[in-house]
Amino acid sequence: MKAIRLYVRLVDRLSTLVGLAMAVLIPAMVLVVAYEVVMRYFLRSPTVWAFDTAIFLFGYIGLLSGAYALRHGKHVSVDIVQARLSPRHQAVVDSVTALLVFFFLVLVVIYGWRSGWDAFTHGYRRPSEWGPPLGHFMLMIPLGGLLLLLQAAANWLRSLHLAITGRELEP
Repeated sequence: MKAIRLYVRLVDRLSTLVGLAMAVLIPAMVLVVAYEVVMRYFLRSPTVWAFDTAIFLFGYIGLLSGAYALRHGKHVSVDIVQARLSPRHQAVVDSVTALLVFFFLVLVVIYGWRSGWDAFTHGYRRPSEWGPPLGHFMLMIPLGGLLLLLQAAANWLRSLHLAITGRELEP
């Protein structure tokens, strides 16, 4: 039980740390977009790099913040039936549905890694005037999937513990 609690705590901390790090990128993305707007519409001198940079930042934020959102219950869910269940019965439903989540996330990690590594090793570039490399961005897909998988496993352990014992794993 100690190992499970330690795993859950470590994954929760990792998800929070990565999520907060991605939050720092939001103002950076806003500044890049604002810079491009000023350059394009006020100074009539658009950049070739700002659009791609904003896309990369937005992608990093979205791909790597998923585990943080999952940790804090901020993913979109339709819980019309589940909201009427007791916490223990909700945990049973969560424990069962988590298996589908694991399946999907394992596929994201495997195929995302293949695509990302292929893009990295072959030097794929964005089809734009600037043409920045795509490998670093594509590798964020399996990394984000792995972070989500770790957090989903931590949440599953919590739900399983509650479903079996009727008590929360950690208060």
